Amino acid sequence: MLMELQNTLKQLERHIEKMGSLAVAYSGGVDSTFLLKVAHDVLQDQVIAVTARSSTYPERELKEATEFTHSAGIKHIVIQSEELEIEGFTNNPPNRCYLCKYELFSKIKEVAQKYNIKYIAEGSNIDDLGDYRPGMQAIKELGIISPLKDTGLGKDAIRKLSRQMGLPTWDKPAFACLASRFPYGVKITRDKLAMVNRAEQYLLNLGFKQVRVRHHGDTARIEVAEAERLKFFDLELMDNIYKQFQKIGFAYTSLDLKGYRTGSMNEVIDTQQNILK
Repeated sequence: MLMELQNTLKQLERHIEKMGSLAVAYSGGVDSTFLLKVAHDVLQDQVIAVTARSSTYPERELKEATEFTHSAGIKHIVIQSEELEIEGFTNNPPNRCYLCKYELFSKIKEVAQKYNIKYIAEGSNIDDLGDYRPGMQAIKELGIISPLKDTGLGKDAIRKLSRQMGLPTWDKPAFACLASRFPYGVKITRDKLAMVNRAEQYLLNLGFKQVRVRHHGDTARIEVAEAERLKFFDLELMDNIYKQFQKIGFAYTSLDLKGYRTGSMNEVIDTQQNILK
């Protein structure tokens, strides 16, 4: 298994070496951190990291991304890409991610041109192929490359290789932009995003690791990792969370019994498609 991982890593390095220069769309997550580190090891100063600051991207994530690039000696460009200003985005249509990714990578292309960078890469891996991801269409249209997916790397392999390389993100919980916390068709606003951000930060401060707070009007639906659900068998904890969430603006707070899973908001789409069959 170790030999297989190392062979895949070598394949990724050779793939990146052929590019000559690379701009990595960098969120600070597991995948993009691994991709950035490998790219920088191979191409050195011909690699830049580009991160977009917006109301859907928590400051804690930007802080971690900035700290890593600084410690690794990687040139880091922070741009503004406010999704709420994109036409149609706030209406939260099912293709919301397409609108976002098209805007984001169009701006990253401008940065790449400014620094004479030939290719732009993002961190999707083969495990991302199974979920509904309209943003991938924008990536394809703009000619953005996905080296991790192209070399057959999945999340488990990326985490194992990240650990071997000593990356601080090897066991970092999965993260998606805050806009993913809203049911499709529900209007997204800056205030609602701030509510979700505050609620999730509160749970993180309590020691929860994998957290989502889904915004359903006046109700917050909490998703935590499977094992972390047991923490809610504590009346004092439940009371404190309920009171804090009320202060944030939620009249009601519920726990999703199934726990955290990626793309839970897409389950509505899957259900509707099954009904139509």
